[in-house]
Amino acid sequence: MKQTKQMKWGVLGVSGHFIQRVVVPLTHSDTVEVAAIASRDKAKAEAAAAKWGIPKAYGSYEELLADPEIEAIYNPLPNHMHLEWIKKCADAGKPILCEKPIGLNAKEVQEAIDYTEKKGVPLMEAFMYRFHPQWIRAKELSDCGEIGKINAVQSHFFYSNQDPNNIRNRLDAGGGAILDIGCYAVSSARFIFGEEPTRVISMINRSPEFGTDILTSGILEFPSGQSTFTVGTQTSGAQAVHIFGAGGTISIEIPFNIYPDVTVPQYISTGVGERVYEAGPEDQYQLLFEAFSDALQNGESVPTPMTDALNNQKVLDALFRSEQSGAWENV
Repeated sequence: MKQTKQMKWGVLGVSGHFIQRVVVPLTHSDTVEVAAIASRDKAKAEAAAAKWGIPKAYGSYEELLADPEIEAIYNPLPNHMHLEWIKKCADAGKPILCEKPIGLNAKEVQEAIDYTEKKGVPLMEAFMYRFHPQWIRAKELSDCGEIGKINAVQSHFFYSNQDPNNIRNRLDAGGGAILDIGCYAVSSARFIFGEEPTRVISMINRSPEFGTDILTSGILEFPSGQSTFTVGTQTSGAQAVHIFGAGGTISIEIPFNIYPDVTVPQYISTGVGERVYEAGPEDQYQLLFEAFSDALQNGESVPTPMTDALNNQKVLDALFRSEQSGAWENV
């Protein structure tokens, strides 16, 4: 790490995700400072700032973007608001780390890319899992051939949320299983294979109440193998990723909501034998923010290019098209 000072970050919205998973690790960072938080309800922003020691609280997102001291923006707003506020951050000249997915479809992601590139402002999608050592190790073992040629990646990711007022259950806000958690299943398979799927097929069950997809299974056909997944928003919480090679397997028990304060086991089986790799403890959100901050302060490209976000969204779009056609869809 070349940079030596803390980068001052501003946060758009007092989201539950930010409070539950992000603010605490960032208070321990030597390179990231949450310097301001904004809400359309100023009292809410002030309460969060007071509780978590954030120096500034604003009653509008625009006020935060106008603060000359803020060097980067974290955008955890609902999915349907991502593109609008990416553009406004770019207009203010502020680099953006935006929660996944960047947009509701590939057209929006491409628009975000074109707009930020025109403004010369860095943008990155916040897939935090890739920064955790368990995934770095899984990628190393997959790439070096320790488990042989990768043939298949299988994953599942479930939670149960039936609150009609929750943003994840609002179709107009980009709710539903595919955009919220299916994006992880697709991203991780693409990450391990190191290539893009050529076609996909899906089976989707929708909520009669919300209209969102609440149980989705998909098959992704890659040039060198296959990936299958099932994700759901009204199923008891569970998650796992299994990587199958010609000479062994890697099983990741908690691939995405990884505990930050204990080691997490990764099970590796080869012809030589079986072993458990203990990763961490590390906080993947702290690693994500620090990697982004380091890149900005050292004049480097952001760690995950926006081509990755666009390619991931193209797969999600194809899964939705397959729901309508009932057939394989090219990506």
